[in-house]
Amino acid sequence: MQAGEGRAGRVFVIRLEDGDVLPGCIEEFAQKNGVKNGFVLLVGGIGSGQIVVGPRYSDVMPPEPMLVPIDGAHEVAAVGVLAPGEDGKVVLHIHGALGRAGQTKTGCLRPGVTTWLIGEAIMYEIVGVNAERVKDKKSGFALLQINPKREARNSKQIVIPVQTGIQNASQFPPEIAALRSQ
Repeated sequence: MQAGEGRAGRVFVIRLEDGDVLPGCIEEFAQKNGVKNGFVLLVGGIGSGQIVVGPRYSDVMPPEPMLVPIDGAHEVAAVGVLAPGEDGKVVLHIHGALGRAGQTKTGCLRPGVTTWLIGEAIMYEIVGVNAERVKDKKSGFALLQINPKREARNSKQIVIPVQTGIQNASQFPPEIAALRSQ
């Protein structure tokens, strides 16, 4: 597991219009507004496109994605993570549940999914964390990587060993105690 700690930054309320293309329109909004890392909640309608519903075979690398077309309007509830790719452009990895006529499809929304009538998104910026998408050689996917070696802008990143033997906060070294009070 990799983990990084950040703090809440700005929050954006976004209304998508009929025909807006996901995830590109949200990535473009994030890029224009300087959001590097964050998460997105999305509800509304999806009209067309494709979703990935898993790998065709779980034990084959790189995986072959199974694509399912979205034909006709579907309700959607989705959540995604924003992080820059190796080229610095923000990428939204978003999964959702899409429903129509009592049937549900769940998967990763692929580039080219269109909004049907309306989409409502909330974008939460996370500042002070350095997460980026790096291409994994085995899977071929751009996986989220938390990079403590490269300091994020306006952030302080420290490593505290889990087994320190410290019994209470007064035993922290002065530089660590100073960060705790900020």
